Amino acid sequence: MKVILRADIAGVGNTGDLLDISDGYARNYLVPKGLAMRATEGATAQAEAMQRSRNIRDGKDREGAEEIAKRLVPAVIKLQARVGGEGTLYGSVTTSDIAEAVQAQTGIELDRRKMSIDEAIKTAGNHEVSIKLHANVKFALNVEVVPED
Repeated sequence: MKVILRADIAGVGNTGDLLDISDGYARNYLVPKGLAMRATEGATAQAEAMQRSRNIRDGKDREGAEEIAKRLVPAVIKLQARVGGEGTLYGSVTTSDIAEAVQAQTGIELDRRKMSIDEAIKTAGNHEVSIKLHANVKFALNVEVVPED
């Protein structure tokens, strides 16, 4: 069955895509949930309009993400944490802590779910945190953990 997606569905497609989906999947899941509609001649014109608006929105999102990346790549975010003997932290630094520090030091609000830490930050010093703001915009943020006074 040919359908037009009305929402982005992971592993299937994006809004406005014209796809050939199995009849059962379309009839029992996609159409009743409002995630897709049957492809008719009028609906294909609507699908093209959805794709154009998606491309415009995607371009604006990517430009915004690139602007944020340009500001954050040269920056070093400093976090204070309680440090025990041998430079180890009591606990660890989380993505929420990093997001709060970025907001306080640069005024840029980042979603903690767009950050990934390779291994837990449990020592004082410099660390890199990977940030993926957009499918095409990924960068490393430098974080320096310093002992509290």
